[in-house]
Amino acid sequence: MTVHMIKLSVGSESVDDHAQWQAANRQFWRKVGNRPAVFHTTFQTPKRTVDLLDGGSLYWVIKGLIQARQRLVGFDEGKKEDGSPCCLLLLDPEIIPVRPLPRRPFQGWRYLDAAAAPTDLGAGSRGDIADLPPALRRDLAALGLI
Repeated sequence: MTVHMIKLSVGSESVDDHAQWQAANRQFWRKVGNRPAVFHTTFQTPKRTVDLLDGGSLYWVIKGLIQARQRLVGFDEGKKEDGSPCCLLLLDPEIIPVRPLPRRPFQGWRYLDAAAAPTDLGAGSRGDIADLPPALRRDLAALGLI
């Protein structure tokens, strides 16, 4: 059964800002099989890795809204800059914008049921939302209009 993760993108102002941060930090890239993957570190290793790798994604909360996702491609053990052990969340480099959904701040990461996950922008009949500027999408979502 597919399950997702949700995490705050601390310091990001927009989906583009988040993408630029990942691109600028090339040390966060590694090869998984024959494909490049981005990794993000976290202290706790998820227990539901099988469910997460069954089509799961990491949804990013940016400025109080779930705004994007990246497909999870694996997990690995690693070390943070201070040498402490951590879990590496291996992600597909493609960042997919999703329909904005408000989310309160939280620490760490949380599981997100597939039924509660926002749809990708451009998917289904609501694809016209994808044509709106990101700031307008954020404002409309904060007002509960999309």
